[in-house]
Amino acid sequence: MNHSLFTPAPLITLLCIGIIGAAWMLVPHPALVIAICALPIAILVVIRHLFWFVILFVVFSFFRIHEVIPQLMPFKLPLLLSLGALASLCWHAFISRTLPLYWHPSMKWLAIFWALVFVGLIFASNRGIAITSFKSVYWKIIIMTLAIIWIVNNKEQLSQTCWLIVWAGLLVAGVAIYNAQMGIGLVEGSRVTIGRNIGSMLGDPNDLALVLLFPLAFSVSFLFNTKLGFAPRAFGFLVAASLSLAIIETQSRGGLLGMLTVYGVFMQQSIKSKTLLTFIAVAGIAFLYVAAGISDRASGGAAEEGIDASAMGRIYAWEAAARMALVNPLTGVGLNNFYFNYYFYSSHWDGLNHAVHSTWFGVLAETGILGLCIFIALIVSLARTAKRSLDILKQQTSPSPYLVSAAKAVFAGLMGTIVSGTFLTQGFVWPIYILAALIISISTIVQNDSQNENLK
Repeated sequence: MNHSLFTPAPLITLLCIGIIGAAWMLVPHPALVIAICALPIAILVVIRHLFWFVILFVVFSFFRIHEVIPQLMPFKLPLLLSLGALASLCWHAFISRTLPLYWHPSMKWLAIFWALVFVGLIFASNRGIAITSFKSVYWKIIIMTLAIIWIVNNKEQLSQTCWLIVWAGLLVAGVAIYNAQMGIGLVEGSRVTIGRNIGSMLGDPNDLALVLLFPLAFSVSFLFNTKLGFAPRAFGFLVAASLSLAIIETQSRGGLLGMLTVYGVFMQQSIKSKTLLTFIAVAGIAFLYVAAGISDRASGGAAEEGIDASAMGRIYAWEAAARMALVNPLTGVGLNNFYFNYYFYSSHWDGLNHAVHSTWFGVLAETGILGLCIFIALIVSLARTAKRSLDILKQQTSPSPYLVSAAKAVFAGLMGTIVSGTFLTQGFVWPIYILAALIISISTIVQNDSQNENLK
């Protein structure tokens, strides 16, 4: 008797055929049959590729790739990636318990700040707006910040993350430059945007500059790293040039200040002469002011006498933020509530509510004086952690070039965020939290590498 039919392979084949046949008979639409049959494979892919689902979700959410390329919008890729990332996170954290969880000193400031934001939801002046903002965006930021900290735990994943950020930056910069040249979606006749006609976050020049500023630090880090080969450095130059041009086209003061800071950090590390460095800085500021066409802006241009309307608008907004914090020192007015409370706290009402246009005053208004103190403590802790990682890498005999690039990039990026935060609202959006997660991840990787080197 031939027993070949009862070997494992034929049995599995027969079982699959049976499942497909049953699904075909019981499910009315053929597409559902294919979906049901593909479900086990999809589950395996989600479980095995936690890193890619998390990183791709972060990239799509931060860079708004589906809005940069509107043809992707019908596929709901951020939603699919978020479902895959959360499912895989739950599996590895609670079922298989293969996700290495650890605690870093900087995380306590993150945890305290998040707790204050959560408490602020309860005491928000407009609780509905605060809760909606938390449910739609902020909780994802919290989960994915922790995910990056615990998932990006080796040099290969860190390198892949850096490359993905740089490629995404090049894509956004390319579309911004194209829109500027073709006159698509311009604000005030000269300031470039992306996806303004579909209501994209990148439809605001300041928000677009903020998104472009984040990958700039990584591309410039590639460019200045002499340990990398010619191809990565050349690619870094291409991306840095593209991002710089795109930021100039936004005519965002905060973006330009952040860009100068990023370049300044790397030049300060490379140029020993302080005189030459000062000359380059002054020349760079003058060049950017002319190249960006700030004086030709409809708001904040040279045509406005004295303190321009754009600057006065910020001053009025900052005064309103200070009043909100004085009235609500422990909780602020609540997440995303500044805009809707502007009328009640502003000394100058022109018929419109205004955005705060400042990270520091935004955090002050929406989480109170206590929240701002914790937020500043977080920034200081992150800066010290990033600097400590760089100091450890200097002591190593042959550190990984991409690890060095990443460590320098997050330090420069954090400095750029601190400076640009004067004019850009970053307290409750992705960049600073991604930087925080990567700074903590890099610190852990660097310390592990250092310990392994000492054991040799």
